[in-house]
Amino acid sequence: MLTKIVLAVAALMFMTPGLGLGADLLPRAQRPEDVGFSTERLARLTRITQEHVEAGRLPGAVILIARQGKVAYFESFGHRDRDRGLPMTPDALFRIYSMTKPITSVAAMMLQEEGRFQISDPVSRYLPELAKLKVGSEGAEAPREITIQDLLRHTSGFTYGNRGETAVHLMYRDARVGSRDDTNAELVTKLGKLPLLYAPGTRFEYGVSTDVLGRLVEVVSGKSLGQVFEERIFQPLGMRDTAFYVAPDKLARAAQPWQRPGGEPMTPRFDVAVKPRYESGGGGLVGSTEDYLRFSLMLLNGGEWNGVRLLGKKTVEFMTADHLGAIPVATPGLGFGLGFQVRREAGIAGIAGSVGEYGWAGNAGTLFWIDPVEKLIALYMIQVGGAERIALRNQFRSLVEQAIVK
Repeated sequence: MLTKIVLAVAALMFMTPGLGLGADLLPRAQRPEDVGFSTERLARLTRITQEHVEAGRLPGAVILIARQGKVAYFESFGHRDRDRGLPMTPDALFRIYSMTKPITSVAAMMLQEEGRFQISDPVSRYLPELAKLKVGSEGAEAPREITIQDLLRHTSGFTYGNRGETAVHLMYRDARVGSRDDTNAELVTKLGKLPLLYAPGTRFEYGVSTDVLGRLVEVVSGKSLGQVFEERIFQPLGMRDTAFYVAPDKLARAAQPWQRPGGEPMTPRFDVAVKPRYESGGGGLVGSTEDYLRFSLMLLNGGEWNGVRLLGKKTVEFMTADHLGAIPVATPGLGFGLGFQVRREAGIAGIAGSVGEYGWAGNAGTLFWIDPVEKLIALYMIQVGGAERIALRNQFRSLVEQAIVK
């Protein structure tokens, strides 16, 4: 009986055209089968997500799946603010954290296309504080300079202070690297006084590289990162709800985290109502599902969407290719491009997917990926903490992949 109810709700949902999306965005598929999905298999995603909400594992979610130029699935679940009993809505605003990184990377590559720099350039040419850095607590000088490519693919040697217990990680924590009280310029000044965890170009180490890239964008463009985003990306693509904070007239739409009783402690979440000094290119944006769909459509379409071109086709291909090669990676079968994790083998990774797909996730559980082979965009917008966010988004990936039938 439950299965029949879920299928009936799903069928009604798929028949609702344009639910919550701007008129200039994608049309709604009449049936999931029209774009190669199974209605019955997508109903598994509906049922399991609703079970997570009812069990308190997930306060709420907005999920959007598009394929072959049409929306196959767009649904909201649970609460945007569970403590206050406010329901989730399709236009809710989420802390997207590290899903900011692809946007910063696009801004940088737009400048590269204009001849402002080459990604092989040393970063110190633009940020002199980062010249002649040391490696490790022993203080040996780095064998070569950090390049812009190193920032884009996370091979700079920068890290996050909470990702280990080495002397370098402790120095990061003592210096409060990444504090929202600092400007991007002050962040770089701090980093110029700290050692790198690894020599540039030798290891993939996830960290503040993209925040440094955001500062480089500021220096090269002569504008704040927020200005560059607004003028060069958000306004052209119609991303009206993405910014480094939520304006007062939109605060009611902000999705809030919720601590599950008995669950592990949640990483503190920033107050979306406060305009920060630190415009973090690595993790500072708040935005809506529709806005990130617009950004994703631009990428899937080779750098152009709705008559607006941000990047050339070859630049997008370059960004979404693997740039690690023989450099060790944490997850077998996956590599990293210029701002995105990329899949380089069909197997090995543990979750189904296509060679060449790319995307990234956020610290509060948000996830997106783009599969050019399947002409697929998947968006998972939630606000959770701890290891549960990883389990939830991995399950989401599997549920989307299993629903593709042709």
